[in-house]
Amino acid sequence: MSVRIDEISALLRQQLESYQVKLDVDNVGTVIEVADGVASVHGLGDAMAGELLQFDTGVYGMVFNLEEDSVGVVILGEFSDIQSGDEVRTTGRIVEVPVGDALLGRVVDSLGLPLDGEGPIASEKTRPAEIKAPGVIFRQEVDTPLQTGLKAVDSLIPIGRGQRELIIGDRQTGKTALLLDTIINQKDSDVLCVYVAIGQKASTVASVVDTLKRYGAMDYTVVVAATASQPAPQLYIAPYTGCAIAEHFMYEENRDVVVMYDDLTKHAWAYREMSLLMRRPPGREAYPGDVFYLHSRLLERAAKLNEETMGGGSLTALPIVETAGGDISAYIPTNLISITDGQIFLETDLFNAGIRPAIAVGRSVSRVGGAAQIKAMKRVAGRLRLDLSQYRELQAFAQFGSDLDKATQTRLARGERITEILKQGERVPMPVEEQVLSIYLAVNGWLDDIKTADAGDFVADFLDHVKQLHEPFIERLRESGELTDEDASELDEIIETFKDDHLDREELKDADRAS
Repeated sequence: MSVRIDEISALLRQQLESYQVKLDVDNVGTVIEVADGVASVHGLGDAMAGELLQFDTGVYGMVFNLEEDSVGVVILGEFSDIQSGDEVRTTGRIVEVPVGDALLGRVVDSLGLPLDGEGPIASEKTRPAEIKAPGVIFRQEVDTPLQTGLKAVDSLIPIGRGQRELIIGDRQTGKTALLLDTIINQKDSDVLCVYVAIGQKASTVASVVDTLKRYGAMDYTVVVAATASQPAPQLYIAPYTGCAIAEHFMYEENRDVVVMYDDLTKHAWAYREMSLLMRRPPGREAYPGDVFYLHSRLLERAAKLNEETMGGGSLTALPIVETAGGDISAYIPTNLISITDGQIFLETDLFNAGIRPAIAVGRSVSRVGGAAQIKAMKRVAGRLRLDLSQYRELQAFAQFGSDLDKATQTRLARGERITEILKQGERVPMPVEEQVLSIYLAVNGWLDDIKTADAGDFVADFLDHVKQLHEPFIERLRESGELTDEDASELDEIIETFKDDHLDREELKDADRAS
């Protein structure tokens, strides 16, 4: 067989022309030491702050410290298999998480990976866990209420969409219950929810998820869980992950979202643990100097976006902070109070006295105020705070004096009834129009001659009466959000008729008991 040189040369020429150099360049470092969920890596001079790194074991880490001759890395996963001498590669990506509608109804970890056993997250969209908060020019005033369904909150400490309202109190005072009631109350609204559990027991998170499923709230909720059994880096990144998931709905879909951080005390503990392991200089209570920035850069991402230029979505932040012995002057609580737009203080003594939600009205405030209330609520609630504050003041003096004038007795009696109707059980959020009617009864004296113990039942019976026989009135109140003078006159007539019938029925019951 003869060899044709021209064919061989043509083939070689063709191969040379089509040849392309494929050059893979990896930025590879070496683990110097590893312990307690952190590692020191040499040889990654080009690594970025907050960049994702990949270890030989497949576990990811995040650049935490940039030092002169090494990089401090916090390991976002199991670190027991990582050893000194292992290779570490940069990814060129800042920590990012999957986002989108596919996450609704799911339970994910602090990197957005599923924990609920329902398969992978079917989303190709991602967002960086940390981004810069929107500037003043991209925001607008908070002017739309976020209804929690709790009479004591919506009337006295209203929360607006885009606000940052701190929930503060000792352990076991109903902080998480308040958040769950708020989530359940969004069922018929257009608000999406993101609940971030930081440092809680896995059983507690499972109980929360079970409760949300039972009330049909998981359909519009994402749960991000970093449980107590996970290393500190997972707890550290969890609230930023939850915020990124919520921001997708706000920026990309112009939706209203509420994100709840339960709780930021444990988040600060995790950050302190990481910082001490990385040998950052400790400050007050061993926290690093930038612990204030840790939370301010998170909570400042809450906003009501400008409707004309940004689409008008909103992100409302409801962080929890746990106090010890009711001390709100501790380091982390004071930091968060200064960052947020108000706080709801839950008091142990009120909780133990059976006043639930155990909100201490005098120590709670919303800096948005009436701007986050419908007009009807604003009309009735202004008088409510005054009556309640007068009651609290007179209550202290009434303990020492037996002879009280009639005006003082009237104010004390009214305050007792207001306190009674503001009580509310768990998982029974109330529509705002029913809240307005309940408070109207109390502040306008319609309950003054009803026994305090019977006030709650009287209000419940009245609401049933209105819903059954005066549906057009309550429908009008629901749609307009206003209580005009004509509406108030009509409401007075409805109340008077109902009260006469109610008292007649009570007299008949008393007569039957006597006979």
